[in-house]
Parts: sequence; C-alpha cells; structure tokens
Amino acid sequence: MKIVFMGTPDFSVGALEALIHAGHEITAVVTQPDKAKGRSGHLQFSPVKECAVQHGIPVFQPKKIKTPEAIAELKQYEADVYIVAAFGQILSREILEMPRFGCINIHASLLPKYRGASPINQCIIDGEKETGVTIMQMDLGVDTGDILTQKKVTIDAKETAESLFDKLSQTGAELIVETLSMLERGEITPVKQDESLSSHTKMMDKSLGRIDWTKDAVSIERLVRGLNSWPSAYTLANGKTIKLWSCDVVSGDSINEQKPGTIVSIAKDSFDVACGKGILRVCELQLEGKKRMDTKSFLLGNQWKAGMCLGES
Repeated sequence: MKIVFMGTPDFSVGALEALIHAGHEITAVVTQPDKAKGRSGHLQFSPVKECAVQHGIPVFQPKKIKTPEAIAELKQYEADVYIVAAFGQILSREILEMPRFGCINIHASLLPKYRGASPINQCIIDGEKETGVTIMQMDLGVDTGDILTQKKVTIDAKETAESLFDKLSQTGAELIVETLSMLERGEITPVKQDESLSSHTKMMDKSLGRIDWTKDAVSIERLVRGLNSWPSAYTLANGKTIKLWSCDVVSGDSINEQKPGTIVSIAKDSFDVACGKGILRVCELQLEGKKRMDTKSFLLGNQWKAGMCLGES
C-alpha cells in the first residue's frame, strides 16, 4: 500500500519502521513542527522525523493540519491509507475521507476503555491486569471509531508506564502490519464501540504526581509506577522535592497510628512510610537537583530519622 504516516513521539517509530520493512511505500511522514530544546534553543526533530529522514522519506510539519494550505499539501502525496499513531493533532472530515481506506489509528488501549491522551499511564494507576492495542478506523470523535483489530498485553506486577510504553509500541507495530494485510484481502469486519463501556483519560500533568499520603499504600505504589518516567510521582521533605521511582507495598491493609506521610522505620537500603492505609517502602528516589539513586545510596548522604513527615513544606 501507499501510506501517509502521521506520528510524533517514540511510540510511533516502531510502527513506521515495521511498515517500511513490510514493503509498504511511505509517500510522506506528517509530524509536529520541530521544538526548541534547552537553554540553547536549538530545534529538535521529533523521533518520527528522525526516522523518516534516515529512510529518505519526505516530511511535512504543519502547525495546523486542518488549514486549507495543509490539506492542499497533503493531497500532493499519493496514499491508499493514512496511518496515525500519536500524531498530536485532530483531523478534519475532509482529511479522514481523502484516502481510499480512510484514516487508521494505532491506539494504546483496548477500546472503548481508556480513550484519550494517557491510556498507558492510567491503566497502571487503576491497577489493571491487562491492556493492549486497538487498530481503529478514525472518525470525528476522540478514539470513537470502529474497531478493526485488537491485541491484548499483560501488565506485569511491577510494570511501569515506561516499560509498558515499549511493549505496546512493539505490539502496535506488529498489529498494524497484520491489519493492513487483512484489510487488503477484505478480511476485516469493523466493530462499533460499546459506548456504555467507554472511559476517557486526560493529558498527564506534573501536578498529578504529588503524592497524597492519606491514600492507601497500594494506590500510591501504582501512582509511582504509572507516572514513571514522566511526569513522575513526588513528595516534599525539608522544603525540597523528592521524586519516588520505585516502591513496594509492605502492608496494604494495616491501619496506622502515625500521621500519613510519617517515616515509621529506616533500614540500610530503604525506609517505610505510613499511608492512610498500609505502609509503603521506598526503594529508589531522587532528591531535587540530584541524580536518581537507590535508597541505600541516598541514606548514606542524608541523615533521615524515623518520625520525619513527608509531604509537608
């Protein structure tokens, strides 16, 4: 097939590479404009643009994909289908109807559950045991189009958003190649989504990472994993921000006499914190302005004591 590929972050690169290796002709890659990075202000390519340049594929970077000028540019590239994977802009009806097979989206959840911007993070935060990838025929709604194919992925007990991101990226790459082959052979019957089962995820924001120690230890441990590696879960200690990267639930059901956020014990390689329900053991963290480290290394340079309370400025 002739394909126009629309995507921006790392998640999209695996699918683009898979389509190229499968022998499809990528007539153009559409991605977000380059962004300034750091203090230097040097413009940085998106991961998808980097991949396209390596393969000699034309790149189109409209600020707004729905303008008449952008649509006119799109029409210059022959395509049987548009493949969209975390592109970052909403497509108009005109664009959706331009290619012969329409626009197909690679979405990182088992739709209709976890529509929206952050399905990978949210399913971990919610304690789901499995998730997956949906290949969907796009319509004007947000992740509301007909389901073409799906593949499940198990969420491991210590899964982080970062590790699940990699799993789903690989799964999406494999599934989009399989789906296009089935589509060409006429072997797919689209399935409408059950709106009664739908849920919507919001864009991740740094403020979501602030730990509320009055919550139970199980929920906080999921939050730490669900926000790893961005935007990260954090708390306050002695007026400084502490990011938590790895924690274990020591006791999920116990009712603590101590105030939530209180460090109840300190060992050589970890410390335990009282939660609204249960106790959380901190195994890896990062002090503001310092590198990420295991708790043993952290405690060697920081004389913390039991009774200290986290979460207070």
